Amino acid sequence: MKKRSNEGGSPETKMTIYEYEQKYVRRQNVRGAKFALRFLAAIVGVFLLVVLALIALRVYDVNKYAGYAVGAVCLIVFLCVYVVPLVKIMRLGSFETNVNAFTARKAQRHNRKLRREIADKIIDVTAKVDGVGWYDSEVVGRLAIAVKTDDEQKIKSCLTELYKGSVKKSARSLIARSSLKSAAFSAISQSEKLDAVLVVFLNLQLIKDIVFLYGFRPSDARLARIFAVVLQNALIAYGLGGVNIGSSVAKTMGNVVKGIPLLGNAISAIVDSSVQGLVNGTLTTVIGYQTIRYLNKEYRLQNILDGVDVSETEAELQEACEELEANLKSKKKLAAAV
Repeated sequence: MKKRSNEGGSPETKMTIYEYEQKYVRRQNVRGAKFALRFLAAIVGVFLLVVLALIALRVYDVNKYAGYAVGAVCLIVFLCVYVVPLVKIMRLGSFETNVNAFTARKAQRHNRKLRREIADKIIDVTAKVDGVGWYDSEVVGRLAIAVKTDDEQKIKSCLTELYKGSVKKSARSLIARSSLKSAAFSAISQSEKLDAVLVVFLNLQLIKDIVFLYGFRPSDARLARIFAVVLQNALIAYGLGGVNIGSSVAKTMGNVVKGIPLLGNAISAIVDSSVQGLVNGTLTTVIGYQTIRYLNKEYRLQNILDGVDVSETEAELQEACEELEANLKSKKKLAAAV
């Protein structure tokens, strides 16, 4: 059997594409996933537009001209809060991991190209953006050398080291800051409409920041699930205005989220102000960690797929074609088939 090295460097039996399919691949409708993603993105957009329109109409009832002005501001907010982050997220590449014997080679080539693009982005950000602090500069230096020398294995190992170290730490920091903003703004606003807008804005901004940090986005199917959670969070935020929850329950929830890094203490300070702040901040934390989990899973799967042996598939295909040619030349077998 052929051998390869895993991430830790120890030799192991090289997996075949059939073993990979059996262990990691799930039946998935690619077109269905794309449709679901677009549908959910559209639903979130429509929801946000409706909420912004309700805000503008409320102002319009007080003063017509102020209503027009607020309506124009709401349109700009929609473009900046929703359309721009959505486009930026969708433009990023994603790894192909849900493959079969016939698409594995193409996926491997695609994933190698994407890894190189991710490496170039990380190197570029580290060099040009002063004080960003997202990536370990020492590891990025080794990554730059690997890119220049076209060392594919070194590129993989450097990216893996970054994702397990500085990227993971930076992602947690992004989640903590975004969750704190969501909690604080909700506590201040005391308006279910503003809360819903803030939740959509902060959730999308957090997803965008995380995928830019990693350099790639989740697959369509997993991104659709994330957008479903964004919609759920927005609906919860919109509905909380009519919910009356006692301070004792709020404090209990505050104690629960103390286990969330960097968030618990901040939440405790505003629990008495608004249960909405607590819930919205927690929901933002959940969506951040879900995004990270999907990205880490797909990076791990593409790493595994890169080492999968698919040469048997090509040999079998060639053998099948030769057998077909031989059978066509045989009048007896051709007659039997007819």
